[in-house]
Amino acid sequence: MLRDKLYFLQNATGAVMGPLESFLASRGLKTLELRVREQSRTAQRLAEWLSADPRVNRVLYPGLPTHPGHEIARRQMDGAFGAMLTIEVRGDFAKAKRVCETTKLFQLAVSLGAVESLIEQPASMSHASYDPAARAAHGISDGLVRLSVGLEAFDDLRDDLSQALDA
Repeated sequence: MLRDKLYFLQNATGAVMGPLESFLASRGLKTLELRVREQSRTAQRLAEWLSADPRVNRVLYPGLPTHPGHEIARRQMDGAFGAMLTIEVRGDFAKAKRVCETTKLFQLAVSLGAVESLIEQPASMSHASYDPAARAAHGISDGLVRLSVGLEAFDDLRDDLSQALDA
């Protein structure tokens, strides 16, 4: 019965947020659009820079005209294409892992999406338990690296990625 399911959820998780959580959510919502737009602007610049970098095989970002969903994203996203981008590092599994492990500003994380810039290699982290052939069949190569762009300055993030790509 729906009532029993709702009662269980309310009892297990609580009916309302606590005062501090409510305050933090309210405060965060006031600047959410500004933060997302700035993160998107920086992600766009990084995607363009990485697209021209010979150390990178490809860049997946809806703000790039080469992205298969670019036209839809352009119509729907009001010029802010998000803070998430994917790169495929030129090299093998170990090279992509080194890139993720040697960044200074990008913090290694499996859960992406914060005001801090985060990085992950799906083949060694979120999708490590998948068979390599199954990963490859779904487009998850050993060189794939996911970036969640935070609020740090573009120049600092670019320099951090550049030194990591040289590692």
